[in-house]
Amino acid sequence: MRHGVHPVSRPVLFRDRAAFELLVPSTAAALHTGHWKDGGTYPVVDVEVSSASHPFYTGTSRAVDTAGRVQRFERRYGSTTRACR
Repeated sequence: MRHGVHPVSRPVLFRDRAAFELLVPSTAAALHTGHWKDGGTYPVVDVEVSSASHPFYTGTSRAVDTAGRVQRFERRYGSTTRACR
């Protein structure tokens, strides 16, 4: 491996809007610093969504009304069940 080509990996604190924090090794650039539970100061990257606040992971996703969608499709384009000749 060539030296000086690859970015430096270091512990970075990722924080989402719900105040969930995760300390992981990363090469992401950070403008701010923050304190972690171990008392250390680490660079902070603010993210919009994380596994703690995303509806897919938290199970708060809404149920999709598939019957209503089928009826709306049939209303627009006609019934898909036609007799074969």
